[in-house]
Amino acid sequence: MTYEKHEQPQGLNDGQAGAGHEPQIQQPSEPPIQQMHEPSMQQLSEPREQAGQQAPEERRDGSMSIIAHLEELRKRLIYSIAAVAVGSGVAYFYIDEIMRCLTAPAGKLYYMQPAEAFFTYLKIAVFGGFLLALPVIFYEIWRFILPALTVRERKALLLIVPLSVVLFVVGIAFSFTLVLPAAIRFFIGFGTDNLEPLFSLGKYLDFVLAFILPFGCIFELPLIIVVLAKLGFVGSAFLWKQQRIVVFLSFVIGAVISPTPDVFSQTMIAVPMILLYEISYVIVRFVLRK
Repeated sequence: MTYEKHEQPQGLNDGQAGAGHEPQIQQPSEPPIQQMHEPSMQQLSEPREQAGQQAPEERRDGSMSIIAHLEELRKRLIYSIAAVAVGSGVAYFYIDEIMRCLTAPAGKLYYMQPAEAFFTYLKIAVFGGFLLALPVIFYEIWRFILPALTVRERKALLLIVPLSVVLFVVGIAFSFTLVLPAAIRFFIGFGTDNLEPLFSLGKYLDFVLAFILPFGCIFELPLIIVVLAKLGFVGSAFLWKQQRIVVFLSFVIGAVISPTPDVFSQTMIAVPMILLYEISYVIVRFVLRK
């Protein structure tokens, strides 16, 4: 006899398997441990290297970070202080000649304390060193603001910076040679037979410094106006409208600063202020085009 082998239907086998055996659930394969680890140090260093490569490119356009600005400012301040220190040493070497010129309007002076003459000499030496270091100070200021300026503005400052030094010195010389002697004569005129003027060295030189420094600052009027125009606070139209007020205020300031009540002394102070204001207007109008 021949027996035939009958195959069971697939569905029946599946049913029996489902009835007699639990289905085998395939567990998902866990990802490799290396994939779950944090990025390696090489991967972390790549963005830093890219940032370091991009930093010089960012500086090519002239931009600087806050730290770079502070470092530049620190360097310029150190140079300026060093220039004042060197100038003070030079001025102290010629202190006798300087004191002879400063005390000429008053004549003979006295010092009331033992150390008064010594500290007065040091004060005059530092002031003289500051005057000698003015070109270096203004140059350092110019170098600090140079990256923010265009080519045209740099050319303008090449004229303004030397002129600012010259104007400051001219203002001090104008006050010392013309206004200060008149002031000394005015105050000495209050003396009588019973009231004789006796000037102390320290007090007299403090008066001289306090008297001539404002004139140096007044002669810096063009620089101040140009800076304000650069910052956008004033323009040529504004300066033109304020001309009459400036003329009036110049004579008022001249009357306040002038040591004598005559019109001639007031005019000597007011006229330079008016001329300096007009020079500032020309610079703002035709150089800065504000």
